[in-house]
Amino acid sequence: MHAIINAEYAGDSKIKLFFDSGKSGIVDFSAYLNRGGVFELFKNEEYFKKFYIDHEIKTLCWPDEIDFNPDVLYYKATGEPLSEWMNP
Repeated sequence: MHAIINAEYAGDSKIKLFFDSGKSGIVDFSAYLNRGGVFELFKNEEYFKKFYIDHEIKTLCWPDEIDFNPDVLYYKATGEPLSEWMNP
C-alpha cells in the first residue's frame, strides 16, 4: 500500500500528493463534484481545502469521515498500475 506523506492544494479541485515512495502527482477531484452524497461538500471550496493527512491510515481525509484509498490516489496521481489485490 502506498502512504501519502504530504498534500498541497493546487487550485480548481486539485491536490498535489506526495507519497512515501518519493513520487508525487496531482489528483483532480472535480469529477466528484456531481456525485452527490458526502461529495456535495466538495462544491464548497473552503470545505475542500480542509483536507488533511491521517497519518494512522496514511491517506487523504476531510472532516465528516471522508477519505480515499491511498492506492487509488497513487494511481490517479502517478498513472502507475493499481496494486494487484485491487485488480479482479
